[in-house]
Amino acid sequence: MIGVFDSGLGGLTVLSALTERFPGQSFVYLGDHAHVPYGDRPSEDIIDLTRIGVEALFERGCKLVLLGCNTATAVAARRLQTTWLPSTPWAAVGHNVVGIVAPTVEAATQTPWAVTTPQYPQKFLTDRIAVFGTTRTIASNVYAEEIRKRCPKVTVVQQVCAELAGAIERDVPEESLERLVVAGIDGAMAQSGGEPPHRAILGCTHFPLVEHLFRRHLPAATRILSQPQIVADSLEDYLSRHPHYLGETPAADGASGNAAPPSLVLLTTGDTVEASARARVFAKTTLDFEHLDAGRLAASRAP
Repeated sequence: MIGVFDSGLGGLTVLSALTERFPGQSFVYLGDHAHVPYGDRPSEDIIDLTRIGVEALFERGCKLVLLGCNTATAVAARRLQTTWLPSTPWAAVGHNVVGIVAPTVEAATQTPWAVTTPQYPQKFLTDRIAVFGTTRTIASNVYAEEIRKRCPKVTVVQQVCAELAGAIERDVPEESLERLVVAGIDGAMAQSGGEPPHRAILGCTHFPLVEHLFRRHLPAATRILSQPQIVADSLEDYLSRHPHYLGETPAADGASGNAAPPSLVLLTTGDTVEASARARVFAKTTLDFEHLDAGRLAASRAP
């Protein structure tokens, strides 16, 4: 069973790509709607809330948890992977947590995440890469830093699209969304002296829902890197090398040995009715959330 954690609903775009790519796999999604948005919170709060969410998914039987949120990944992933997880009993039984920044940087630079020094031919690459994201993701500078480690001559233009994620979630009319997308693209173009990007990273998991608008207003030669498919590709590769995270589907009937169908569980720390209603923007079918007690989770904070 694989867990997907997000501060809200944007990770549903990643979850959709994963369930399509792995139809036989069970997933548990947790949206921390009781504490959304994360962008206005101090880094230590984001790390703590992300840790609590990961632990909740571990407790639900997920051996691998994907942070399907750029803010949580940018702020918390490294601390959880290098400091917290190795000190817990979860590490001893093979649990792990991964994020969505690494596969996106790999796709943008065509360089494995483990390679952090420039290699041929990437060290000679002089492309322009635009990163469109929320205020906190752009402020973290994680994309620019990680791209430049691998491609030091690349020009990275970072553009905050502060209102776009909220507008998508509120399901505002497309013409309003298009104005916000155009404003973001114009801002990125202005930063690069009017030169269009060779690649554009949609660095927010809400933005795939308006990828067609980015496509409409970016030059045809600009390659758009949208995270759901990138993450699905990366996870497919990761699971091919670590198949134990796939686990076994339990038998539904001990006598017959028939395997139970894969399951999808949606959890929220907030109001289930509101989460389910707002999730309609992200899914073609109705998604019903179950409540997870945020107060109980907070009580499990590490000393």
